[in-house]
Amino acid sequence: MNGFEDLEVWRKCRAFRLEVSDLVKTFPAEEKYRLADQLIRASRSVTANIAEGHGRFHYQDNLRFCRNARGSLNEILDHLICAVDEQLVPAGKLEHFRTKYEECLRLLNGYIGFLTKKVN
Repeated sequence: MNGFEDLEVWRKCRAFRLEVSDLVKTFPAEEKYRLADQLIRASRSVTANIAEGHGRFHYQDNLRFCRNARGSLNEILDHLICAVDEQLVPAGKLEHFRTKYEECLRLLNGYIGFLTKKVN
């Protein structure tokens, strides 16, 4: 493995980030600096934390950044639920994003498990 771009978890989270970015473009203008901004920041945080953790020398440091990425991933889901509650996104679309979220979470938890074994 050469870099973080080779990690399947990073690639899937990147695809998720791009979908979130496309979604927020459909939000009304008044949400640009509110919910849309929060979704963009959280989705960028996931891939950024995976990348930064991968660049760390110790597995323990990498684990910390991956746990931060997991937190941001959960933040995205909460913001998407808010978007449904505010009628910015149809409930059916939430299920699509929930499936993507679960796939990213499964891969991220797998990577965290791998790193945890390396620490121990």
